[in-house]
Amino acid sequence: MNGSRRAAPRGVTPAYAGALRTALALSSVALGAAVTALGAISVRMARRVVTPSSRVPDTRIVSLDTAAQTITLSRTPDTELPGRYGLFTTGTRAYVKLGPVMSLDDTTVKRKLLTQIGAGEQLAPDAAFSGWYFDRPEEVAVPFRTELIGASVGPCPAWVFPAARETDIWVVQVHGRGSTRAEALRSVALFHSLGITSLLVSYRNDGDAPRSRTGTYALGATEWRDVDAAIGYARRAGARRVLVMGWSMGGAIALQVELSSPHQDVLVGMILDSPVVDWRVVLDYQARQLHLPAPVTQLAIGTLESEWASSMARTGHGIPFDRLDGVARAAELQHPILILHSDDDGFVPSDASHELAAARPDLVQLETFAVARHTKLWNYDQDRWTNSITDWLRRHGFTNKDAAAGS
Repeated sequence: MNGSRRAAPRGVTPAYAGALRTALALSSVALGAAVTALGAISVRMARRVVTPSSRVPDTRIVSLDTAAQTITLSRTPDTELPGRYGLFTTGTRAYVKLGPVMSLDDTTVKRKLLTQIGAGEQLAPDAAFSGWYFDRPEEVAVPFRTELIGASVGPCPAWVFPAARETDIWVVQVHGRGSTRAEALRSVALFHSLGITSLLVSYRNDGDAPRSRTGTYALGATEWRDVDAAIGYARRAGARRVLVMGWSMGGAIALQVELSSPHQDVLVGMILDSPVVDWRVVLDYQARQLHLPAPVTQLAIGTLESEWASSMARTGHGIPFDRLDGVARAAELQHPILILHSDDDGFVPSDASHELAAARPDLVQLETFAVARHTKLWNYDQDRWTNSITDWLRRHGFTNKDAAAGS
């Protein structure tokens, strides 16, 4: 027998042994291919998380009735929600406001149009359903001015909505991932009525502010510095008490401001709407929604965390997930926090919000909603959203009665 070949075990024919070796070799190849595929999927997931994205169509316009001023949309968990919303599309109008649900069936939802659409106007069939509602600052009916905030990345555009009378309390509004400062326009009228100046900010790579060297998100690890620069602007303009309100990823950024800002002497509290409190929870949830195996999420997080893998993720530097974990760092929080979160958010699960409230009941108040979905709490139940924030602000003495008197 050829000395390079190992003899088959007793009772095993040479043919069987050869087949076994072939099967093991193929299994090794298959395993290697599977590992390679998981790695490739993980890298794609990592890149997707940190890449600023344009608005993705998630709704189809089935029909438009300009005589009745109604619009029929494909039925989804979002399009069937009660309340007022926005719809991004292309065609004659880039954005239209939607009113209440008029009727629905198994596949479609008919809603009232709150933006007048003329008989000759056309809307493209693919659209994106949104909780923005207000698209431009002029729509809020509160006087405003545009400013540039000097941040390390460059001048970041911002809108300032001054209180009706001079005040020392400001709220800095931080929008979420894939969004812009217009997301927070819904809140301006409430804060104005309470005598609070609103500052709606932009931050690196959001499409309004300058682009960083990599052009990717750091999930709050660097963006907080641009928001901190806005706090510096506010205090130079007369703010002595500063609230930070964060929406979705803006919540993660707000928590980093709370944990890292040198302006602790003027920070007084935070309001978080549908916030990212722990990115690992969010990425695990979204991977399950996409039916991805659990190792993909762990590999994606490892890719984003690693300095050596940052070139694959295109982040430039590793993202410190431990530092971004608000629950793990709950003991470091210093100021009162109001969290508003829907338990069926559908994008950012409320688990970490519950955990943060349980970890710091002395500072954190959690108001849970149902049905409202992600960052659509104002749209779904404006009265409860407004009352929750107002009561919290008043209980902590964060309103300005004298300033509000002139509004």
